[in-house]
Amino acid sequence: MEKKTKKSRDDYTQEAYMGIRRMFFINEIIPGQKISYRDLAERLEMSPTPIIQALKRLEFQGLVRHEPNRGYYTEKISLEELTEIYDFRELIEVSLLPRTIRTINRQGLARLKKALKNHLNAKRDIYLKERLMNDMELHLTLAELSDRPLQVNTLRHLFDLLYLKYRGNMLFITPMDTVDTEHQQLYDLIAEKKVDQACKVLGEHISNVKKYAVICIERMARDKDLLLK
Repeated sequence: MEKKTKKSRDDYTQEAYMGIRRMFFINEIIPGQKISYRDLAERLEMSPTPIIQALKRLEFQGLVRHEPNRGYYTEKISLEELTEIYDFRELIEVSLLPRTIRTINRQGLARLKKALKNHLNAKRDIYLKERLMNDMELHLTLAELSDRPLQVNTLRHLFDLLYLKYRGNMLFITPMDTVDTEHQQLYDLIAEKKVDQACKVLGEHISNVKKYAVICIERMARDKDLLLK
C-alpha cells in the first residue's frame, strides 16, 4: 500500500490561499467586504491557522487589508489604481514584445498560436471566466516568450489585481469581436516579424481595454460605494 505523504504547514497555507483566490474570482468575496477567517476556515474545511497565513499573503499582494482589533477586509477598488495597472501593463508588455519577436522560434510561435486558439474558442457569452483566463494566458504566454521572468512575474501580479480585486468578469466589457480581431492581428504581425506594427497594435489593444474598464468602474461607482475616496 502506498504511504500517504503528510502535508506540511506550507502545503495547508497554499491550499487555503488558492481556495480564497477562487472565492475572489467567482465573486463570493467582493470589494469592501469584511472577511471572517473563521467563516473561511469552515467553508474550506481547514483550521484557522493556514487561513490567517493565506490572508497575510493576500494582504502583501494588496487584495486584503488588516485593521487592528477589527480583522481583515477586502480592499475597495480605485479608479486611479485601475488606470495605473493598465498603464504598467502596457509598459511591460510592449517593452517585452520586440525581444519576443526577435527570438521567437517555430516552437514558440506554435505555443502562441495554441494560446490564441484557446482564447478564440472559449465560450462566447460575454467575458465568462474561461474566456478571462484564456485572455490572461495569451498575454502571459507572449510575455514569457521574451525570457524575462522578473517582468513576467510582475505582469502576473497585475493580472491578479485585475481578475481578483476588480472582478474581471463584470469589469471588462470590451466588445469580444474587437478583442478577437486585435489578438489575431497581433499574432499575424508577430509571425511576420513586424516589430513596430505589432507594438502599435498591442499598445492600442491594452489602451482600448482600459478605456472600457474605466467606463465600467465609473458606472459601478454611481450605483454602489465601491471606490476609494
